[in-house]
Amino acid sequence: MNSIIFFFSVLGVFNGILLCTYLLIFSREKVLPNLLLGSLILALTTRIGKSIALYFNPDIHESIKQLGLSACIFIGPLLYFYIKSVLSDIKAIPKSWKYILTGLFLTIIIVGLLRPYHQYPVFWNKYAVNSIYIVWLLGILMAGTLIFPEVTKLFRKNQKLRSTEKWLIIVYLGNVAIASAFFLALFGHSTAYYITGPLVFSLFLYLVAYGFFNQRQFKKKEAAAKPKYQDKKIEPQKAVQLLAGLDELIKSQKIYKNKEVKLKSVAEMLDITPHMLSQLLNDNMGKSFKTFINENRIEAACDLLLNSEELSFEGIGYEVGFKSKSTFFTTFKKIKEITPTQYKNQQIL
Repeated sequence: MNSIIFFFSVLGVFNGILLCTYLLIFSREKVLPNLLLGSLILALTTRIGKSIALYFNPDIHESIKQLGLSACIFIGPLLYFYIKSVLSDIKAIPKSWKYILTGLFLTIIIVGLLRPYHQYPVFWNKYAVNSIYIVWLLGILMAGTLIFPEVTKLFRKNQKLRSTEKWLIIVYLGNVAIASAFFLALFGHSTAYYITGPLVFSLFLYLVAYGFFNQRQFKKKEAAAKPKYQDKKIEPQKAVQLLAGLDELIKSQKIYKNKEVKLKSVAEMLDITPHMLSQLLNDNMGKSFKTFINENRIEAACDLLLNSEELSFEGIGYEVGFKSKSTFFTTFKKIKEITPTQYKNQQIL
């Protein structure tokens, strides 16, 4: 069993060396995200290599232990910088990032020279490793704040994850899994967790390599499927004018009352294309045309519930544009999170 674990662990380190070498040296695209990803894999590979050596040979030289622990301090920050650079399309490394990485590098060098592992093992195992892991954890948490909004798209019906966003989630979760194995080992759990990190790293590398070398193909498919209008943002001033015109249609013409109201017909009223209207709603209001219309129908229904004694609930639904009582009740509860009856009773009380 140990021989199998050793084989897959060493294979991961070997593949890590190949991948980071390609990204940092041989890749034709010397763009910032690629360089940061290569640096991240280099730091992970160094840390994993030290773990494998220590697990299978507890008597390894202290300099290897020091090198492996030193590499950890860069993993969290590099993960954050990589995800940030992709999501924000950053072309050149910001000065603040340079200062952080330089500061970490100088810190680890100075501490390593003044307190080398072979002379101060207690210092490294009791103090340095805790500080290094804190930096690692902070980087993961900060990267998590960037990834969380992308993850929430999985639970929204009108939003889909792009291939790039899926890729970043995989990279982030892979790092979380690797870090978790080492954190559990650090806090005195089974040494099985310690070797789990290298095994997870091996799997993680295959996913990273597959995703990285297929990114171009993914982007081509997305570009082919994406409507042309999405490549052009509506100018802010134009968007304000269009939203004002849409608001006027709601107030004066009450377009939501039309049970057959269509995106195309409303776009014609605003003298724009249906694609532009859809983009206007998505970019500026974060909702689809159907959601926009239904929300206005429900607001009108709420007014009638409080001010019209003649109409039944079913009649109110028809009045504001719904085709059936069941659709009205379902949409009302979805938007208001209560039924029309509950809403009316709450307002009366």
